[in-house]
Amino acid sequence: MTTPDAPSPAASDPAPADPAPADRDAAPQYVLPLVVRIERATPPGPPARADALGTAARAVLALLSDERATDPGGDWHRLVRAWQDGRIRKVVRRARGAEWRRVQALPGITVTGPGAEGSVDAGGTAPAEVRVFPPVPLDGWPKELARLQVSGTELTDPAPPVVPASGTPVLWLNPALEMSAGKAMAQAGHGAQFTWWALDDDTRAAWRAAGFPLAVRTAPPGRWAELTASGLPVVRDAGFTEIAPGSATVVADHPALRR
Repeated sequence: MTTPDAPSPAASDPAPADPAPADRDAAPQYVLPLVVRIERATPPGPPARADALGTAARAVLALLSDERATDPGGDWHRLVRAWQDGRIRKVVRRARGAEWRRVQALPGITVTGPGAEGSVDAGGTAPAEVRVFPPVPLDGWPKELARLQVSGTELTDPAPPVVPASGTPVLWLNPALEMSAGKAMAQAGHGAQFTWWALDDDTRAAWRAAGFPLAVRTAPPGRWAELTASGLPVVRDAGFTEIAPGSATVVADHPALRR
């Protein structure tokens, strides 16, 4: 579920034009900050990995569809458009205790997951909580976010995630890549954003009204080549962290995109 601190979402802008890489790099660079709550104490302890990845993806969708981002007069509209005109960087940081309480005071949207989403056994993990903020300049983070750590977002699933129900949008992760949970959360956010851009207005509205149901799963190794050749949106990483430039990280598989 989403917990916005402003009016309910409105229809999103269409996808921006796809400029050449040189043009994207020449534009002022912004980054979309996401903060995941990871407590040391048990309970609640850290969330399950699948829940955290899915919650990060839904957080990105919540921001993209929020009227503060979509309305030309909205507080976030200019920042979101400037961010989308460059490279759509996302950085995931972690917070706990007082840090988490402090970031709630900054403009943004907190999204809470269902718990160990899609797992056979919740295993006592707390539901994932991710707060997404409007884009910030690459070198101009608010101090409350800049002081948070990027490392330390290693998460596990208490049990293997089950196969998503038929009709559920799935963000398939590349089974050949090793990514930290924070990196995978950012990639899932990219996949959600690519999906949003590819959908028509009616499908977007229905998905939003349903609460953005989706799952993030690692693709079976034997299916990855098929998925990347299917015509579905594919995320290719710029190679700033962890993996090689141009690596295919996510295939966005929404049922509406297969029709």
